[in-house]
Amino acid sequence: MLEQLRIGLFCVLAVGGCSDSEGPSSCECELGDTGLALAVVAEGLSNPLHLTAPAGDSRLFVVEQAGRVRIVESGRLLETPFLDITDRVGSGGERGLLSIAFHPDYASNGYFYASYTDDGGDTRIERYSVTGDPNVADPGSADSVLFVEQPFSNQNGGLIVFGPDGRLYIGLGDGGSGGDPQGNGQNLETLLGALLRIDVDGADPFAVPADNPFVGDPDGRDEIWAYGLRNPWRFAFDREAGDLYIADVGQNRWEEVNVVPADSGGANFGWNIMEGAHCYVSDPCDSSGLVLPAVEYGHGDGCSVTGGYVYRGSAIPEIRGHYFYSDLCSGFLRSFKFSDGAVSERREWNVGDPGSVLSFGEDPDGELYLLSANGTVYKLVAGE
Repeated sequence: MLEQLRIGLFCVLAVGGCSDSEGPSSCECELGDTGLALAVVAEGLSNPLHLTAPAGDSRLFVVEQAGRVRIVESGRLLETPFLDITDRVGSGGERGLLSIAFHPDYASNGYFYASYTDDGGDTRIERYSVTGDPNVADPGSADSVLFVEQPFSNQNGGLIVFGPDGRLYIGLGDGGSGGDPQGNGQNLETLLGALLRIDVDGADPFAVPADNPFVGDPDGRDEIWAYGLRNPWRFAFDREAGDLYIADVGQNRWEEVNVVPADSGGANFGWNIMEGAHCYVSDPCDSSGLVLPAVEYGHGDGCSVTGGYVYRGSAIPEIRGHYFYSDLCSGFLRSFKFSDGAVSERREWNVGDPGSVLSFGEDPDGELYLLSANGTVYKLVAGE
């Protein structure tokens, strides 16, 4: 029997409306009978930063920061790593093996992609192949896809995801330090501070989709899909509605979650003109043309947003359509619904103390997982 943490639901908002830290979105409190809990799926991992799985696969693949990918199969953490590239990964702080993405045709081609920081602290995206043993990949099969120099050690972003259009999306932070000293967030001539979109099937190592927003623009990089990001940790596509959710870590005051349609190429999320919905460099500032967050919260509630997913599983139908997210320091579990440009049903769920939530995961069935710094993978389940 899976161990379950404390169950229940409470509303984060005080009677009488939203607190100042709740940000610009509409607030709504609807208490109900639905409760959630966290079930332990695997323990004993080292800094698990990402969880994913190929389509139609019952196994879970968990990325460890040091450079290993572990498999959880039938409730058991396999001893032999699926992939071990610790010899080429520079790990520590915000660096390391940060995510993997299975090719949509993984079942037939055996390809998956890894995003990591190397020994020099720079970002590398590489393609790997599985061996004849489905539980073991070939570390020698690495084929370089993209290299991005990182000027500082933090704010690397690091998530890679195949979108509903089959393109590979790559999230990159602004290069680090503090306050974006190089101005990368608003600079379309660098890949830093941006969400990239590439076609790994169109050429070797990749092609640029013709409908990327800055193709042919001499002042913009062809690979850029959206920009104005500080440190997107993490982003996800709603597999049903198609919206793109980006949780962007703030500087000193505000954490934010942005929501745009999946086809919103060219969106500017405002960093470092804005931090959340607030002027950053100067006040007043010009926010025209910028995408402001759907939800934000102040540093009285946490320190670093951890983005999750919209729940589209079948085990807990009451929460379908809720986007779940957390915070590295506070470890809360919050959710909201987004429809027709409006936020509703903002909730905080009492599931006990999962520790520092490093990341979320989603399996092929749309069920959700939380990954904790305590080395545990939890599954989001219905409460009793």
